[in-house]
Amino acid sequence: MTQASHHIGTATGTARTDQLLEMYRRMRRIRRFEERASDLYKATEIPGFLHLSIGQEASAVGACWPLGARDGITSTHRGHGHVLAKGLDSASMMAELMGKDAGTCHGRGGSMHIADPGLGIYGANGIVGAGLPIAAGVATAAKLRAAGDVVVAFFGDGAVAQGMFHEAVNLAAVWDLPVVFLCENNHYSEFSPESEQHRAPLSARAAGYGIEYQHVDGNDVLAVAQTMTGLVARLRAGGGPVLLEAETYRWHGHYEGDPERYRPAEEVAAAKERDPLLIARRQLDSAAADAVDEEIDKEIEAAIDWARSLPEPAPETLHDYVSAPRLPIPEPAPLPADAEIFRSMDAVRLALEHELTADPSVFVAGIDVGAGGNVFGLTRGLAQAFPGRVRDTPISESAIVGTAVGAAMAGMKPVVEIMYMDFIGVCLDMLLNQAAKLRFMTGGRASMPLVVRTQFGAGRSSGSQHSQSLEAILAHIPGLTVVMPSNPADTYGLLRAAIQDPNPVVFVENRLQYGLKGPKPPADHLIPLGKAKVIREGTDITLVSWSRMVQDALAAAELLAGEGISVEVIDLRTIAPLDRETVLASLAKTNRLVIAHEAVRDFGVGAELSAMAVDEGFWHLDAPVTRVAPPSVPAPYAPSLEHVWLPSRDTIADTVRRIAAV
Repeated sequence: MTQASHHIGTATGTARTDQLLEMYRRMRRIRRFEERASDLYKATEIPGFLHLSIGQEASAVGACWPLGARDGITSTHRGHGHVLAKGLDSASMMAELMGKDAGTCHGRGGSMHIADPGLGIYGANGIVGAGLPIAAGVATAAKLRAAGDVVVAFFGDGAVAQGMFHEAVNLAAVWDLPVVFLCENNHYSEFSPESEQHRAPLSARAAGYGIEYQHVDGNDVLAVAQTMTGLVARLRAGGGPVLLEAETYRWHGHYEGDPERYRPAEEVAAAKERDPLLIARRQLDSAAADAVDEEIDKEIEAAIDWARSLPEPAPETLHDYVSAPRLPIPEPAPLPADAEIFRSMDAVRLALEHELTADPSVFVAGIDVGAGGNVFGLTRGLAQAFPGRVRDTPISESAIVGTAVGAAMAGMKPVVEIMYMDFIGVCLDMLLNQAAKLRFMTGGRASMPLVVRTQFGAGRSSGSQHSQSLEAILAHIPGLTVVMPSNPADTYGLLRAAIQDPNPVVFVENRLQYGLKGPKPPADHLIPLGKAKVIREGTDITLVSWSRMVQDALAAAELLAGEGISVEVIDLRTIAPLDRETVLASLAKTNRLVIAHEAVRDFGVGAELSAMAVDEGFWHLDAPVTRVAPPSVPAPYAPSLEHVWLPSRDTIADTVRRIAAV
């Protein structure tokens, strides 16, 4: 069912009673849905984890009361009430909890990951606090569109301890985003009472961020609806973020099966005296409320019967929804010999400029990418050329990538920057558990066209925290595309293709190549993602590399040609998905394989290529597969150590000579 927005502030008499009856209906739907879900879990008809919000129905219904279909919410692992209140149907939800193919997310998400961006539901989330940066992204999309839409980010009091809470609220404050951060304070963070988790109240935290704070009785649905109606109206008129604390209580444990040894039964019994449904029912005609109860009971039982009758996803659909189909891009023609020369840093700026001009849904965000033009000057002038669409952020990597996730789900094409590849570790959840998985976990409902630009590069004494080549970590995450160009033209064509792609792409540049010069391609130049390229033909040995190491590989091949060794050089260009066909076809021709990369040797992409060669390419091998890479030691600072740690043209050439002689 589609949810329409409502207003409670001016309703009187019969209209107010009718509104309260509808609120009661929605609360009763949540209550009965979860009561029956608890029964089904105990009967093993619902697999996996189950976290219920029984006792918290008023905050969900009241918060969503003034929201329209275009407004958004993000939720938590305890999110059934939120998504039902926003308008999701109970039948498909019940099927999802049972792991059925007709479930909301085709059985890929389960209880903790229900979403439907088409209804403004941007996901329940199994990671505490993760919905907050995503909400900032949805709110960013709303602000850029200037259509008056608002976002409500539900979270529990336990999430306040998360860094993502701080980053999201601070970013929203700095950008004046139309978002209500709604804390359902049920006084327990999993098993721990609120008093053991925090020393500062939310009112003080709101003051610290310079945003408005309000408190409401989270068990009184009318009070919540009235408060939210006023807040939403203010946000639609251009107001900035608000922190709203709705005080409530959860009747069940943290999860179904929780022995609940951390709180006395008397406390739970006392809390039930403030049952949100009873508070509302006291103001309603008993016969009307009874009729609603009967109506909802029938609805939920019908949903259960329907879900029980459905099949689970077929085994052959295992790979569905991991990535969105990409449009085919042909390999471009070779560039003319007399082409204009430009640099890799020019390629980045020109690609961003081209896509910002061509597509109004594209925006760029990151630390100092606006007024400062990026730490390397790559985005200089773009903020002035595209006002509001090239945005400086606080130093908050989780908020930056989370904003990209939320904005992508809301229909934008964000290009965000993480200043150094090493800093991916700071925001890994937003890549690992959000960007990479949300399309799959929502059964394809969530779109994720986003690009995370970052850079790396050893060889200039940048030390262990500013030199790492971490592509193997990213390539190991299903759902992520990882791109590492080796020259200026490829940087331009691959970055444009990445921005146009419907999937999350991590685009990794090498900062030591920003000054690298090469032929400038035409403005419409695109390079297909997931496709390697043979950049030097050869017959004796296949040499595979990527990023800056490709230049050393080419130099080694040129050196060895003078010694009579014909080396075929392959530039992977895209690390994941891996172009196995191009590498195996070359191996079938040369019967020897050497892999050179800047990342440390152990457990790297070279190991994956080696495994592929001795599996699918075993019968073509005439020599051991060999890797040229740094030892498993952090990148050193001292030039004397970094020199022996990092491979070069000569170390690659020495290895190729040895394998060619086998």
